[in-house]
Amino acid sequence: MANTEKDLMVSSSAFNDGGNIPTKYTCEGEAINPPLKIDNIPQGAKSLAIIVEDPDAPNGTFDHWIAWNIPPESDIRENRNVGVSGMNSAQKTGYYPPCPPSGIHRYYFYLFALDNDLDLKEGANKQQLKDAMKEHVMAIGVLMGRYEKGKK
Repeated sequence: MANTEKDLMVSSSAFNDGGNIPTKYTCEGEAINPPLKIDNIPQGAKSLAIIVEDPDAPNGTFDHWIAWNIPPESDIRENRNVGVSGMNSAQKTGYYPPCPPSGIHRYYFYLFALDNDLDLKEGANKQQLKDAMKEHVMAIGVLMGRYEKGKK
């Protein structure tokens, strides 16, 4: 990745960093993406990309949401399909809600500010996205939430 001049500040009105993701945004609720707020977007950023992953999945990291060419705005509203969607680990495009088989899992919402739009076809996977944005990352931010099924 290119040198990052500063960090994006990623937050959500639905949960605090390190806090519990409300059921609404999981497989036990409405299964929609939570609202995200992105601050400190560098001047000159042309687009944003998002990768949401669960490193605690039993078979290795599970990709929940991959998207790019998102307008560099400070808000991603809930239940909003943004940018161009990539293929998640469920072999679907768009947001795939937290649904851990057992125990508490961590979900990392990584946001990337990019200096251009990416020439990447819909349905590309996480590695293809990482390769495409390698030389274009201006800033990175992360928000982590936790979820355990059956816990309100």
